Amino acid sequence: MAGYRLEDLAERFGLTLRGDPARRVLGVGTLAGASAQQLAFMANARYIAQLRGTHAAAVVLGADAAAECPVPALIAADPYLAYARIAALFEHAPATLPGVHASAVIEPGASIDPAASVGAQCFVAASARIAAGAVLGPHCIIGPDCMVGAQTRLVARVTLVLRVRIGQRVLIQPGAVLGGDGFGLAWAGEHWEKVPQLGGVRVGDDCEIGANTTIDRGALDDTVLEDDVRLDNQIQIAHNVHIGSHTALAGCAAVAGSARIGRHCLVGGGAGVLGHLEVCDRVTITAMTLVTHSIREPGEYSSGTPLQVNRDWRRNAVRLKQLDSLARRIAALEKGQPK
Repeated sequence: MAGYRLEDLAERFGLTLRGDPARRVLGVGTLAGASAQQLAFMANARYIAQLRGTHAAAVVLGADAAAECPVPALIAADPYLAYARIAALFEHAPATLPGVHASAVIEPGASIDPAASVGAQCFVAASARIAAGAVLGPHCIIGPDCMVGAQTRLVARVTLVLRVRIGQRVLIQPGAVLGGDGFGLAWAGEHWEKVPQLGGVRVGDDCEIGANTTIDRGALDDTVLEDDVRLDNQIQIAHNVHIGSHTALAGCAAVAGSARIGRHCLVGGGAGVLGHLEVCDRVTITAMTLVTHSIREPGEYSSGTPLQVNRDWRRNAVRLKQLDSLARRIAALEKGQPK
């Protein structure tokens, strides 16, 4: 039987095993849906009822929930992280062979390492460089003066427009566009004139860029993602943005031009950061928040109003319009009171 023994998983990932050490797991599943040959995990106390009824072969969880587990348990300080590492054992990426597909178009002067893989219908410009172990999936476009680092994978339909440098072990999902024009315009009295975007894009090692995400090249200096930056799907990174190492942005977030986001930050889905602002290290910006001024202190920041029943929201929206006059009336009353 294939798979992994619980004893081996515990030793490999530094976990505490409670239960049969010889039991094998052949895959992973959810608490509610896992079979007797699959491993599940619990990282949130709200799923305790599902834990009590699980039929999984074993569960990765924290010590505080171990007593509630009816099956063998792998106890971890960080159950989600431990699960992620174990689940990676069961992920089998499609095999890729080095070489250039017959349908790819490679301009004279392009540099492609023999150990790289270039898929069907790809285009590689004359001044582009593809390093050893890099994988270009079908329909990728690598434009002039672009570089793809070692062991980096462009899944499919990824476009590197101009002056894009990708580090090592980067994963870029389908439809992403890097190095397109930044949104630079000058008003000429009666019409807009385009400002040339003369910079590039630099992406560090071990980054991930989600599907249909766009990263514009800089106007003068480069747009920069430092090492281990993680971008979800459909994110907009404008020209000359700088994002620090180990920062993650969730889907549909947008960062306007020349903003700087520090290291170890988390930006929730649909959040926005206005241009030319600075966000310091270790800041969490919750979903749908609009950052309108620089953030100088680490912490968690939010804006907007929580979900309400529509009639309550309408009533409060009317009251919101009255806040200024109410504040003035209160200030006037306070002036008239003795101290």
